[in-house]
Amino acid sequence: MSYLDSVAIRRAFRVNAAVGAIVAVAIRLAHAPSNRITQAVRESLASHADTEKGRTMMSKDPFESFKAAQKAGWAHFAPLEAGTTFVAAQLVKHARVHAGQRVLDVACGTGVVAVTAARRGAQVTGLDLTPALLERARENAQIAGVTIDWREGDAENLPFDNGAFDVVLSQFGHIFAPQPEVVTAEMLRVLKPGGTIAFATWPPELFTGRMFAITARYTPPPPGVAPPPQWGDPGIVSQRLGQGVKNLAFDRATMRVPALSPQHFRITHERLVGPLIKIIELLAADPERLAAFRNEYEALIAEFYEENTVRQDYLLTRAIKV
Repeated sequence: MSYLDSVAIRRAFRVNAAVGAIVAVAIRLAHAPSNRITQAVRESLASHADTEKGRTMMSKDPFESFKAAQKAGWAHFAPLEAGTTFVAAQLVKHARVHAGQRVLDVACGTGVVAVTAARRGAQVTGLDLTPALLERARENAQIAGVTIDWREGDAENLPFDNGAFDVVLSQFGHIFAPQPEVVTAEMLRVLKPGGTIAFATWPPELFTGRMFAITARYTPPPPGVAPPPQWGDPGIVSQRLGQGVKNLAFDRATMRVPALSPQHFRITHERLVGPLIKIIELLAADPERLAAFRNEYEALIAEFYEENTVRQDYLLTRAIKV
């Protein structure tokens, strides 16, 4: 059973439960004395309300606090947008975006992908969890002279109708959703049949993927949170998209980030990249572990440092929804 099927079944059960409550009230009214009618209604409605309250509590997002931390941590990312601007052009080209298409940029950040697609003439919507990044995205759209519908929201609970978009994109964004099966189902749900899903991700064996592996050793994520670099493994991507797509295609490209030294790169990212901000905060009370982390991170940077740039290779994925 697919995730979308399970959601539909749960909704059907809720409707049937509500109908059942009404029928139960009617039966009780038909056989009850008049002075007990009001009490029967009250008891049945109260019982149903308690049941619904219990369902609501059970369906509460188990990663709510994790997402709140992400929302705060990524608020500082805007100064790094220049490094991902080139990647945005490659992703939009890889997705074959053209004028008139309805495009959704999931976890859009400062809007570099959304603005790039809009400049091609697409009708673009950008969604992100972090208000500070959306504020910067609005500024970018205004400067570029394009109109984009910006939304604050969760990639695991997209506020759009089924099949609302011709193209769904994400650049290093949806990978941070804690539940891959949920975010995948949501991105495919809002994509029309025959539409294109495309994204850029970090391979686990290269620089950024290895950086996340280091941070996870020093500050393990909550149980159940999938490692973001898994989205950079073509085998895992194929499995996650599954039978919902066809014509799956991959490509690789390189992003080079200027840095005067490995130390400069580390310090800048400790101030601006969400996961690194978190680890510095958590290790502040343990100077020895903090120093060990920094040494390990700088050694990794040095492996990919050449001619005053840090090489960050990424994976491009494209597929068509069946």
